[in-house]
Amino acid sequence: MQAQLPILYSFRRCPYAMRARLALDVSAQAVAVVEVALRDKPIDMLRASPKGTVPVLIDTDGSVIDESLDIMLWALRRNDPEQWLAPGRDDFAAMSSLIRHFDEHFKGHLDRYKYPDRFVGADRELSRSEAVISLQLLESRLQSSSYLFGNRAALADMAIAPFVRQFSAVDLGWFANLPLPNTARWLAMILNSPRFVRIMRPAG
Repeated sequence: MQAQLPILYSFRRCPYAMRARLALDVSAQAVAVVEVALRDKPIDMLRASPKGTVPVLIDTDGSVIDESLDIMLWALRRNDPEQWLAPGRDDFAAMSSLIRHFDEHFKGHLDRYKYPDRFVGADRELSRSEAVISLQLLESRLQSSSYLFGNRAALADMAIAPFVRQFSAVDLGWFANLPLPNTARWLAMILNSPRFVRIMRPAG
């Protein structure tokens, strides 16, 4: 009899779901991925997490994790073969601080840049400029190492990269001309990696 797997409700292009899938992949944590149609969300997902956003993970014991960073930590605390939780430079607290900045500050400006009509009084150009200021934090860190916290990937890289990907995709030509060569290299390295290609394949 096949063992029951945790269920991951996901949406392939959602950056929050991307980072959850990246951590599940590196930890080799098997899950049953359910691709969600955002206009027709599964009733089982909504029962588990009424806020109705992906990703949502339902463990085999019925416990629910509905924050992407918490899913990353759940997977990595079970198995962290590449030491994403123990960066080569600085520490977990420093990574958490940078992730928090991008989740709270960068993401807010990204949304107002990409979807200005959804926000009353949004200033698209101002938000784009504010987002670039955040990217300069990455550029500074990447001057001395291949990844944000050393010369190997860690939690912060994989938690932040999906949002930088989303920002870059709004206007690829404009992004390519930004004076952020290290950030562009870092992003391309992650997006072209076998792991990222693998987690972006359609479920099923």
